[in-house]
Parts: sequence; structure tokens; C-alpha cells
Amino acid sequence: MRLTHSPFFSPFLLLGLLLIAINEATWAQPNTLEQFINNMVTQHHFDPQYLTQLFKQVKIKNNILSVMDRPGEAKPWYQYRTALITPSRINQGLQFWKQQAASLTKATAQYGVPAEIVIAIIGIETSYGDNTGNFKVIESLTTLGFHYPRRAEFFQGELEAFLLITREEGLDPLQPEGSYAGAMGIGQFMPTSYRKYAVDFNKDGKRNIWTSFEDAIGSVANYLHQHGWQREQSVITPTKVRPDAIDQLLSLKFEPNYTLQELAQQGLSYNGNEPPNTLAMIIDLKTELGTAYWVGFKNFYVITRYNRSKNYAMAVYQLAQEIAHLYSLNP
Repeated sequence: MRLTHSPFFSPFLLLGLLLIAINEATWAQPNTLEQFINNMVTQHHFDPQYLTQLFKQVKIKNNILSVMDRPGEAKPWYQYRTALITPSRINQGLQFWKQQAASLTKATAQYGVPAEIVIAIIGIETSYGDNTGNFKVIESLTTLGFHYPRRAEFFQGELEAFLLITREEGLDPLQPEGSYAGAMGIGQFMPTSYRKYAVDFNKDGKRNIWTSFEDAIGSVANYLHQHGWQREQSVITPTKVRPDAIDQLLSLKFEPNYTLQELAQQGLSYNGNEPPNTLAMIIDLKTELGTAYWVGFKNFYVITRYNRSKNYAMAVYQLAQEIAHLYSLNP
């Protein structure tokens, strides 16, 4: 998503506005930019003068705030699917597989994640690296950390992680670009995810998720692996639900915490091959013809750890299936 830039605000005016907002108690904020800088100095031994000069160059992007509460995942499934699973994205996925075959094979062998799942995530996130975002990461995270009170603490944590990354990796904090929410690189990792899950897959001494497809592929696969991906196990399967049991089943927690046998006792009509003690969850998706029901397994839940949306996870799965089918015809 590409957005126009907002007018420039000086850091001193920004800090003054923040202090006024706090004094007027218009919203609760964990800490101010000044306090954030102090924390980075005391907790991580940053040079205070360095950070002060750095944030003087950071612009606040008001246009970011306008899109934060309008996520694409809120659309009904049939609209969401149409936007993401297109013939162009499927064909590009096939070409990406052929171009990056060695890295994908290596990632599947090491982490157990099918190549098509990794490809689909990269395809949805950045169109296979073609659109990694044009917002300076530090400006996105500063804007959201100090102007988006609903999630201020989260984005301040991401800003903290980002500054640590730039020090650890020897990067200029003003250079890396990403999404309006601060997601970075070919696989769109948030800074905390980068620090935990990004890998130097090509062994060149750098975790380069911005321009190295090999590192990006390995990092996405490692992320799913670390979140519990089960090698060669099912992801999701269509099912039926007894009409009088729909509300009860959909009220269950959105995690695979229930065995198929337990779900069947509550009204699930499932005739798959998985054993009765397999852990699963119920997924409902709105189609143009009504609501469709699916049984999601641990691997489906793992995909939602990348983006906590059932629409997103289903789009990844179905795009992966389309790409895998095309690859089987054109290896």
C-alpha cells in the first residue's frame, strides 16, 4: 500500500504537542519521546546526543494514522480472496519458485515448511519483493508509538527493537523502508520478529531480509517453524456443522485446543482422515453464497501467527495450493 506523505512537523513542536496532550489527559501514553530516549540510554546504553539528533530528523506521518483502523482483513472472505488470489499472483509465484528453487528446497528440508507456503506469504506480503513499502521504518514506528494511543506501547516496543537492530547490524536508522506499520523487507517482519526469527540463510554474515531472497525465504520458514509448524501435516479442510451447533462451535477459542472427537460431540460433521485425537479449530468464512465452515489444524493456526487473521491465513493456504498445482504442471 502506497500513501502520500503528510506535512512536516518539527520534533520540538511534536514533543510540545505530546506534552500538552498528556497534561490534558486526552489519552494515556506509556511514555513520551523524551522518556523513550532516556530509557534507551539507561537500558541499552545509547548515546543521548545521538538519539536526540536522530529524532530531530524524523517526520511524523499523519497519513499513517488514517489507515491503521481500516485493515484489509476486515473485508468479507470472498472480497478479500478476490483481491489477493489473482492469476497474476499465481503465475508470479510459479516463476518465483523456479528462480529460488534451491533456497526453497533448502528451507523445506531444514524447517519442514512447504515451499508453496513460503512463496504464498512472500507473494501476499510484498508481491514477491516488488513492493516492500516506501515509508521510513523509524518514521512509521515513531508516528504510531507516540500518536496512536490504542497501540502505543506495542509500537514503542517495535521502535526500541528497530534501534537495536540498526546498532547490531550496522544500519543507518534513517535508511530502512517498510510498510506504514513498520514491517520490513521481502517478508515484512516487524522489528521484534526480525530480532527473534530472521536468519542469515546464505551465510554471508548478515541477516538481509531487504534484498536477499535467500535470507527472506529462510527467515519466513524459520518463523513458521519456531511457531510450531508440523512437517507434512494438514492445514485446513472443508467441513459441515450441524445447524443448531453453529453458535456453540464458533464461540470456542480461536486456537486448535479441541480434539476432532470433542468437536464432533458438539456438532461438527467431519469425515476426514485425521485421527479423532487430532487437535483442531472451527473456521467460518463468508462467501457470496453464505457461510462456509472449515476445520483448521495446528498449521493453519501457525499461519495466523504471521498475521492474526483467518482471512489472511486462508488466502495464504489457497494461494499456496494454486501455485503448487501450477508447479506440478510446469516444474
